[in-house]
Amino acid sequence: MKYTISTIATLAVLGSAQSALAQTEIEFWHAFTGRLGELVAEQVDTFNASQDEFVVVQSHKGNYSETLNAGIAAFRAGEQPHILMVFEVGTATMMAAQGAIRPVFEVMGDGFDQSKYIGSVKGYYTSTDGNMLSLPYNSSTPVLWVNRDMLSEAGIDPDTDLSTWEQVGEVLDQLAAAGVECPMTTAWQSWIHLENFSAYHDVPFATQENGFAGADTELAFNSPAQVAHISAMGKWAEEGKFIYAGRRNEGGANFRAGECALFTESSAGYAGINAEAEFEFEVRPLPYWTAVADEPQNTIIGGASLWVMEGHEAEEYAGVAAFMDFLSSPEIQAKWHQDTGYLPITSEAGELTREQGFYEANPGTDIAVIQMTAKEPTANSKGLRLGSFDQIRGIIDEELEAVWSGDKDAQAALDSAVERGNALLRRFEQASR
Repeated sequence: MKYTISTIATLAVLGSAQSALAQTEIEFWHAFTGRLGELVAEQVDTFNASQDEFVVVQSHKGNYSETLNAGIAAFRAGEQPHILMVFEVGTATMMAAQGAIRPVFEVMGDGFDQSKYIGSVKGYYTSTDGNMLSLPYNSSTPVLWVNRDMLSEAGIDPDTDLSTWEQVGEVLDQLAAAGVECPMTTAWQSWIHLENFSAYHDVPFATQENGFAGADTELAFNSPAQVAHISAMGKWAEEGKFIYAGRRNEGGANFRAGECALFTESSAGYAGINAEAEFEFEVRPLPYWTAVADEPQNTIIGGASLWVMEGHEAEEYAGVAAFMDFLSSPEIQAKWHQDTGYLPITSEAGELTREQGFYEANPGTDIAVIQMTAKEPTANSKGLRLGSFDQIRGIIDEELEAVWSGDKDAQAALDSAVERGNALLRRFEQASR
């Protein structure tokens, strides 16, 4: 059926009543709390209210890492959910988990149109033979968030060009001179300032096409381009122009509270910022260094996809397919995109959003889509597929923190991260043979 925006709220209200009629239960484990958790619950209630054959039961299982670990532990115990949300860095781990997952293209069956999904999003979760292994769900990409009021108060034109890091550096100088205590902060430092930095400047993060061409890959993010960027950020940290708040999204609270002028964060920061910010904010493209590239390439996605676990009955997989078809529908996807800032996973949902006037009414909300789709991805910019990448990110976080604190220079820190990370890649390669 078609899920029009006008019926979504009504269907959600009816969800609990209809759920009682459902004959087949589908377990969906996810990592969302707060506003995003509410929106997931709304989607589930809407689906449950739209039919009486299946009922999806959604459960929060912790942050991304905790949710992945919970899914792995549940499978080993024979208590796995039907659908497990796994963040993008867990893709290689799930692909290597033979016998644990059922590829989504098999679940969806004949007639499943994989071509409708946006290529730069779909490719992250697609096998070498072109089939989708998991369903893109919450796909985001990093952007620059701007507190326009804070720029104005510091005597800076809020419309000033911030498209390059050179220009950002000049604005940080002005903000510091004006006494601003938090000129810039960031979320997800490895994802934005190394993984996306590499793709955006079309330089490799790792060999073997960032892992897509084989498990015998080695990390390569200690090249001159990445070292120069981390060096610049280290200098800004030393001078109080870049304030480090934490490894995940701790900086989001500072920005939403109006404490920081600039914030590099996921496009999906929109849900929280729009709900909480009491200042005029704006979203801009992620900056790039003109010293490294004449123009930016494309950013890569973060977020997560939905993996279908093995070990369930045929009628249950029919319910999984129905729910995933619902999640992919233009109306549901358009609403999700507009509510959260996550990318629309289908071109139809993006077109519907534009037709509904959302981009015109909310300038900048289409920047994430443009960053991802304006150019055809290269071997360096189609994403990352590395084993043990959650642990490797932990190593990168440790080494970057040493730079921000002044204990290491950028070259030493990135060299160490590459060496330590490569050891994990070799273990993963051996275990996956």
